[in-house]
Parts: sequence; C-alpha cells; structure tokens
Amino acid sequence: MIAKFEEIQSWQEARGLVKVIYQKFLECRDYGFRDQIQRAGISIMSNIAEGFERNSNKEFINFLFIARGSCAEVKSLLYSALDIGYIDETFFRCMFGRLNKVTGLLNGFISYLKSNSKKK
Repeated sequence: MIAKFEEIQSWQEARGLVKVIYQKFLECRDYGFRDQIQRAGISIMSNIAEGFERNSNKEFINFLFIARGSCAEVKSLLYSALDIGYIDETFFRCMFGRLNKVTGLLNGFISYLKSNSKKK
C-alpha cells in the first residue's frame, strides 16, 4: 500500500522530467514557451500528488487523467521545440521515451484504481 504520494513511481518519474525540463530550457529567452513547457511538466507531478490526497479513487483517477493530459501537452511542446530548433532529435527522443513511460505508469495506475473501486 502506498502511504504518501512521493512513493508513487509515476510521480517520481515526473519529478525527474521537471528537473530536466528546467535545466534544458533555463537559458531559453522565449519566455512564453519556456513557461508553458515548465508549467505542463509541473502539472504532471502536481496532479498525481493532489489526486492522491483526495478522499476517493474516483477523484484520484480524474487527477491522473489530468496528469496524463499534461504528458501529452509536454509531448506537443517538444515537437514545437524540435521544429523551432530549441532541442535536437536526441533530446527529443529521450524525453519522448520518458514521457511515454510516465503515461504507461499512469495508465496502469488508473486501471488498477478502477478495478479496485469495483471490488468495494
């Protein structure tokens, strides 16, 4: 059983993504873009944490869906960053892989919570 949100693997992975996003775009002078990709990254981990602290699996699942949507937003922004020349193909592929991992973890967690809710 998970006692605190910091133990959730998808949250841990999202935390690592935020660090990389902040480091990579630290010097980016396109402040609108930088702020958007940073906010989207933070949204992943924040929604996992907030959902965990809710009183029901149903609410938690909703927050996990929001976190999954934020993963998609970061992916979309990475396409823009690649097209504009802010990042190279190697960084893009690395981040995409990490985001796919988080998405997979979120999907698994959502499935687990849905099946666990039905048993009650």
